[in-house]
Amino acid sequence: MQKWIITLGLSVAVAACTREAGYEVDQGAFGNATLNNTQVMSGELTYAQILGQRFAAEVPTQINFAFDSAKLDEAAQRVLLRQAAWIKQFPEARFRVYGHTDAVGSTGYNKALGQRRANAAVAFLTQQGISRSRLEAVVSFGKSRPLIDTPNRDRRNRRTVTEVSGFVDRNPLVLDGKYAAIVYREYVQSATYEAQLRSQTRVGDTTEQ
Repeated sequence: MQKWIITLGLSVAVAACTREAGYEVDQGAFGNATLNNTQVMSGELTYAQILGQRFAAEVPTQINFAFDSAKLDEAAQRVLLRQAAWIKQFPEARFRVYGHTDAVGSTGYNKALGQRRANAAVAFLTQQGISRSRLEAVVSFGKSRPLIDTPNRDRRNRRTVTEVSGFVDRNPLVLDGKYAAIVYREYVQSATYEAQLRSQTRVGDTTEQ
């Protein structure tokens, strides 16, 4: 019996040693560049999905509205300004804005209201210099997809959501296996921005002295 236990322990130890280095840390959220590349090559993950994940992680994708209103308040405008700044970094991408309402009112009225909200968000984004051809406000879910399941008024349900929808036809760059060019472009721009900040800091230090 003791011999059998020792043999089993050795078998488990050998099996553990045959695992690839770093398998403990690569759970899909850390060190997964190879995983992303594999999924892209196999068609499991598209460039649009990658950008969509980045967009959702780096900027707020949602704005909210007052009851029975499609007017953008200051909070909504601040969020849309952040969205616009992000969107400008990727002239290859197209976006959709989805309109939603709470459950108060008829289906037909809320569908139209959700559309007006989506149109308002798109109009604001175009005012920031983004081409209208890259923005769609053609879908309104009305009250059919609430965040909070309630028949009452709820600001959280009165919203628009912005998402990456695809790529502009005349920009085949990312569809040609050259997504790294976008990453490199951002890298160069970030380095330039940091250099400018350092320069301004040095000038400020000199002035104080």
